[in-house]
Amino acid sequence: MSESIDHLRDTILRLAADYHAAAFTPKPFIPGVTPVPVAGRCLDAADLQHLIDASLDLWLTAGRFADQFEKDLAHFVGVRFASLVNSGSSANLLALTALTSPTLADRQLKPGDEVTTIAASFPTTVNPILHNRLVPVFVDILPGTWNIDASQLEAALSPRTRAVMIAHTLGNPFDLDAVTTFCKKHHLWLIEDACDALGSTYANKNVGTFGELATCSFYPAHHITTGEGGAVMTSDPKLKKLVESFRDWGRNCWCEPGKDNTCGKRFDSKLAFDDQGRDRKGATGTDPHPPSLPHGRSLTVAALIHTCNYDHKYIYSHIGYNLKATDMQAAVGVSQLRKLPTFIEKRQSNFHYLHQSLSDLSEFLILPQATPNSLPSWFGFPICIREGMPFTRENLIRHLNKYQIGTRLLFGGNLLRQPAYLGIPHRQIGDLKNTDLVMRQLFWIGVFPGLTHEMLDFTAAQIRTFIKNH
Repeated sequence: MSESIDHLRDTILRLAADYHAAAFTPKPFIPGVTPVPVAGRCLDAADLQHLIDASLDLWLTAGRFADQFEKDLAHFVGVRFASLVNSGSSANLLALTALTSPTLADRQLKPGDEVTTIAASFPTTVNPILHNRLVPVFVDILPGTWNIDASQLEAALSPRTRAVMIAHTLGNPFDLDAVTTFCKKHHLWLIEDACDALGSTYANKNVGTFGELATCSFYPAHHITTGEGGAVMTSDPKLKKLVESFRDWGRNCWCEPGKDNTCGKRFDSKLAFDDQGRDRKGATGTDPHPPSLPHGRSLTVAALIHTCNYDHKYIYSHIGYNLKATDMQAAVGVSQLRKLPTFIEKRQSNFHYLHQSLSDLSEFLILPQATPNSLPSWFGFPICIREGMPFTRENLIRHLNKYQIGTRLLFGGNLLRQPAYLGIPHRQIGDLKNTDLVMRQLFWIGVFPGLTHEMLDFTAAQIRTFIKNH
């Protein structure tokens, strides 16, 4: 029976490869007709086979592929742990929320504490700060790298500063020497948002290994994809447990889905209640609030406390979420990760090809610069219109759009000028003039592995034609 099932599975997977070859044959590029997207998924027959292989298990939550993907990803990045979640945005939320756990004692982030960040970012780098009732402190960025101006960090410091949370812009690492030195000097947490930077290196080390926590995203636009998906990475076992507690409903138990009693003490956890049924002492430690005596009674505290064993699987240490991913997503991730070195090489090659093609236009355009001491795994190719030009960003991107060449703005530009962020509690350092420059004059085009030199040549030619005509 087992041999028959294995044979059927092999047949299905072989047919899946045949289907992919028939259904997804490449089409010729027709300039001006075929879209030149800024990003896209690069999926092959192996990815489809992995997806179907996982689906045949009918194990629809995290399972064997999730375990493998987490281990493979952690090994690639160079951290001890990677915790799979349902999106990069969820990864950012969990990474910061983990630091609000009371188990961190004097390092716990509390409402009103400040987190240094930048406003020229994707919203979900900043949103977790606001969701946790913390205060974002915005510093400006540098032209060219479009990353944090680390010289402003000391000016942003206050007695309430407790953490730094910033992204590596479009795959370009921020100045990790300056930022890590600042964080160590002032005993601050560092969270690296590496959602756009998987495979980028700084000082020959992968980004995601410098902070206490880091995140990545597997949305179709990113370096590898699981459709939807993300991960939180750390080398600290305590932080890993906190991330997974908040990810898994806030529970104290670390049993995997469908498994019981991993700790061997499932029914031995003690909970204490006062005579009104209120929890006085949970599984995480001491109770900061002593029991309050009912009016008109003069009983000792000891007389009011009753203990009971409680199923550890249903003890909740934190107010959490359900942000897990599925095994089918993880299966695609396992397959995609094997191709990541090739994807990184292609992104870097496409970036340098574009940079060389546009280098003689630097009188009109601010072209991107890699941060010193870094080797980016570029997410996109940012282009900024210089001040005083006889054309605008809108003029240029409308021209490119006419020829099916995709463009994107740098996310929210200056988030403080976006409707959702008007009136939020925050501080800012200076006038954020370069952040405003991004909002007015910068856009980016693609370098992802699905783009050919023919597509890049056409893109560069259209930019050149537009500038010549203006």
